[in-house]
Amino acid sequence: MMVFRFRLMLYVLFVTFIACVQAQNVDEMDSTIKTMEEFSGYPLHEIDSVSSFAVDSVNLQKQIDELSSFSDSPAPSVTRILYSENDVLARRFIKKLMKEAGLSVREDAVGNIFGQWEGSEPDLSAVSTGSHIDAIPYSGKYDGVVGVLGAIEAINVLKRSGFKPKRSLEVIMFTSEEPTRYGISCLGSRLLAGSVTLATALKQTVDNQNISFMEAAKSAGYAENNDFSTVFLGDKRYAAFVELHIEQGPILENEGISIGIVTAIAAPASIKVDFGGNGGHAGAALMPQRNDAGLAAAELALAVEKHVLESGSIDTVGTVGILELHPGAINSIPSKAHMEIDTRDIDEKRRNNVIEKIHESAVMISKRRGVELLGFRIVNQDPPALSNELVIEAMESATQVLNLSSKKMISRAYHDSLFMARKAPMGMIFIPCYKGYSHKPEEYASPGDVENGVKVLALTLAKLSSN
Repeated sequence: MMVFRFRLMLYVLFVTFIACVQAQNVDEMDSTIKTMEEFSGYPLHEIDSVSSFAVDSVNLQKQIDELSSFSDSPAPSVTRILYSENDVLARRFIKKLMKEAGLSVREDAVGNIFGQWEGSEPDLSAVSTGSHIDAIPYSGKYDGVVGVLGAIEAINVLKRSGFKPKRSLEVIMFTSEEPTRYGISCLGSRLLAGSVTLATALKQTVDNQNISFMEAAKSAGYAENNDFSTVFLGDKRYAAFVELHIEQGPILENEGISIGIVTAIAAPASIKVDFGGNGGHAGAALMPQRNDAGLAAAELALAVEKHVLESGSIDTVGTVGILELHPGAINSIPSKAHMEIDTRDIDEKRRNNVIEKIHESAVMISKRRGVELLGFRIVNQDPPALSNELVIEAMESATQVLNLSSKKMISRAYHDSLFMARKAPMGMIFIPCYKGYSHKPEEYASPGDVENGVKVLALTLAKLSSN
């Protein structure tokens, strides 16, 4: 009898404990739902369980891995060049995932891909998100990809949670963010932003194999009517644009911070410089009598570094990424030198001042060395972009709801967001990546960090869609 009473007492205590725990969990869930309702403006109490607001990280990683298999180079590297066979296959994969997510899919004349979830008020300007999937030779599988596959998963998260958008939500896969094939960065987003110059130039553009852009685009199923102005966006098409991306730098990982909230994107200016000198035999031509184009280029490369450092800002950077000598023989004095310079800053005036100093140095070096400055051409000189305060606030609110640490930061790499900012209020979400690696096979973002980024993106989209 004593044993029975003891067991009965234990059972009552256990039931009471479970009831208390369940009551506490209900209170916590009610509190969470109330916070999310206030944040998004949507009645989340209609959702069966707040736990349904979850990312399918396992499936998302499988998608990232599968997309990386569409590559012209062996794993773990990824090479996916504009309009190549693997690029076309990767595009089909993205369209398939968009359709599986219930999005209506369309493409424009250069292959920007759009997947739309129609809102309850479709006449309102939409809220968009996305990135790119092209990859420079022997790079990694996360750059851009996280912002496309993660955006599709963010839509899935919202759908599973029961959210209904007021403004339509749209995922964009941008064509050719990388300048690999035709030397034009952010090709798709530049056109969306309304670049008449680019729309005209593409009709005469060829790659290093002398394959025209028009020919390549048509082989991939695009450019049917030869009119790229059809790509241009209207001024009120989007109410906001948000891009999820790996940081491509070490700050978040080093500081143990989950989310980077981008406040500005540094814009590049690209310069092409050509020197012409007198060639000759490396042994027979005496040093005092030489007019070495290669040494002129080398001196200008050092001048680039000097002028950048003299700016006094850590945000000013300059790189000589291409240096080509003619005839390119070890026993021949270079008669021609071609170099390409990249300089960028979040301060446009400061960056342009550096460009002016580089030009002055090029002129002085050519005169002092007795070589000819055959060309000094600024290929592009894009203005930096500032993130919109309302979008920043939405991203910050999302991190607070999710209890994630965050940090405001600038992006020193440029992205499609740089050009989308010309058409809509813009914001970017950064997640940590291993040692800051990018554009190399070791590029990596953990499933947990990707999940955090997708959740922040989903809540940000919900907030912006409901405004």
